[in-house]
Amino acid sequence: MRRVLPVILVSCTVLSGCNAGRSVAEGAGQFGRGFEAAATAPLEDLNLMRRQIPTVLLQAEANPYDLRNLTQCRPIAAEIARLDDALGPDLDEPPGPDGRFLSERAADAASRAALDAVRDTTTDFIPGRSWIRRLSGADAHSRHVQSAIQAGRMRRAFLKGVGMQRNCAPPAAPSWFQPTRTRR
Repeated sequence: MRRVLPVILVSCTVLSGCNAGRSVAEGAGQFGRGFEAAATAPLEDLNLMRRQIPTVLLQAEANPYDLRNLTQCRPIAAEIARLDDALGPDLDEPPGPDGRFLSERAADAASRAALDAVRDTTTDFIPGRSWIRRLSGADAHSRHVQSAIQAGRMRRAFLKGVGMQRNCAPPAAPSWFQPTRTRR
């Protein structure tokens, strides 16, 4: 019994630590993936590196109320799916269940804090950063990105309204909408 008790205690400790160890490893991986973006932030300020704007957002910016080829529910849903891919889920979508352990959420928070510190450090060394962003065109590009995002959100909302008007089921309409059944 004296030999079995230490083995049980060590086994329990190792098993309970497995999740924490995996969480730390995932947090480190997330940090590694985000490090490049945080470290290259000055290149965005100098307009040497730009975020690409998805085509669907550029199209929405050009004509947010375009209904060409969107006369049926299926094409409307497909267009909304393209916008969801570029923008993320809409506000009417319930958030997915967060089945992560506390240690995983803590690792994600630590990774985000570290990446923010790296980004702040790399951008703070640029004197007159706001003027450099204006002169290099980076500020104008950032405004263009935000404008395209806003146009995409507007288009998605408009298309969901069109989907409701045409009695389409979600995702061609808001998630709460229940289409009425028609008699034939």
